[in-house]
Amino acid sequence: MAKYQAYAEYKDSGTEWLGKIPESWEKTYVKYMLKAAPCYGILKPDKYSGENSVPVIRILDIDKNIVDTTQLEAVSPHLSAEYNRTILTEGDLVISVVGTIGKTFICDKNLVGMNLSRALARVQVKNVLYARYLQFLIESNSFHDYINVTCNGAAQKVFNMEALSNWAIPSPNMHEMKCIIEFLEYETAKIDHLIEKQQQLIELLKEKRQAVISHAVTKGLDPNVPMKDSGVEWLGEVPEHWQLVPLKYLCTFSGGGTPTKDNLSYWTDGNIPWVSPKDMKTFWISETQDYITEKAVKESSTNTVEQNSLLMVVRSGILQRTIPIAINTVPVTMNQDMKALKFGKRVLVEYIANLIHGNTVQLLLEWSKEGATVESIEHEYLANSLIPVPSLKEQEEITQVIAKKMKVYAELTEKAELQITLLQERRTALISAAVTGKIDVRNWQAPTVAEAHPELSA
Repeated sequence: MAKYQAYAEYKDSGTEWLGKIPESWEKTYVKYMLKAAPCYGILKPDKYSGENSVPVIRILDIDKNIVDTTQLEAVSPHLSAEYNRTILTEGDLVISVVGTIGKTFICDKNLVGMNLSRALARVQVKNVLYARYLQFLIESNSFHDYINVTCNGAAQKVFNMEALSNWAIPSPNMHEMKCIIEFLEYETAKIDHLIEKQQQLIELLKEKRQAVISHAVTKGLDPNVPMKDSGVEWLGEVPEHWQLVPLKYLCTFSGGGTPTKDNLSYWTDGNIPWVSPKDMKTFWISETQDYITEKAVKESSTNTVEQNSLLMVVRSGILQRTIPIAINTVPVTMNQDMKALKFGKRVLVEYIANLIHGNTVQLLLEWSKEGATVESIEHEYLANSLIPVPSLKEQEEITQVIAKKMKVYAELTEKAELQITLLQERRTALISAAVTGKIDVRNWQAPTVAEAHPELSA
């Protein structure tokens, strides 16, 4: 913030989360910027699809101050009319007020007449300038401080309408407010562009990483090796000396189960890891969220899985886009939505894990019923799928090369994620400084094209 000037004089706002504000500013309350009292959204979508259905906007439909209208659910026009307080008009500010607090959007012509779900609030602001200024205030540290005070550490945060109305905010005059909005729209757009570039880089690294893995485990490391047709559409050609073996001849399968939760002796003071899909967030598993006792293993349908097995989620909605797998470094048990694959001496478990990671999309199609929405992996298809099997020595080489390259991609991804974090922090800091008067932007002007891009005029 060093390059921006401060105001000449400040005064105490009298409010903890505001601190000092410029001498010429006033402290006001949100309710004085509104045409009517704010109200919770009070509709729950019932997926009504009849004539004149009314779309209902939910928290999950809002991202970066924009409403994604492609997946909206709806209610009947009769039910919507009963809750006309939450029917949107142009210029309304909408804010999420339950759980994830602070998502916002301003209603434009395309959203007029839509209704709101229970976790959102309709805020009828006197003018668009106020709406945009409040949006930036909601993105500031001042708002987060206020939320912490009003929600008082509650597990399920709820920002009630009284607290919203009585939120004390800094109030510059209309001209200054317009200057602040123009400054922040320009500067945050630049930062958002840089964030988007880093996010694109992360996606490209993911694609590159998957392509590198896929090529190594299906084509090998030697580009000059003779190839043969595998006879499997998704595999295409594989090295001529590789074998193609049904998975069932390479491993043994075991399932899992859930000891009844009614018997506390199964779950109290247990020391045996019990893996469920929620634990499948790391490649190596040694700890789990839940543990069970020896008694639970003996008296239920769950089984002990030897270490160094491939754990796989075989029933879950997440299978529409990925196949969660992990390797356990200690003996575990697991629930009924998973399978464990224990491999013999012909293949390395890491090699098979890489095969799955590198060909997830193809294997989701290969292992699910034709025409079905993928939410389960069919054991018959899994067991009979042909697996390319190089020698153990070649598997070890492939695994080592992949590990080395993945380390590079991981480091690049980590750097990009750090850049995103720093940019997001700068964005919040800049917004906070501008809306609370820590910097003076009254004389700020957007740079010309030549100033912003000197390389174009060189």
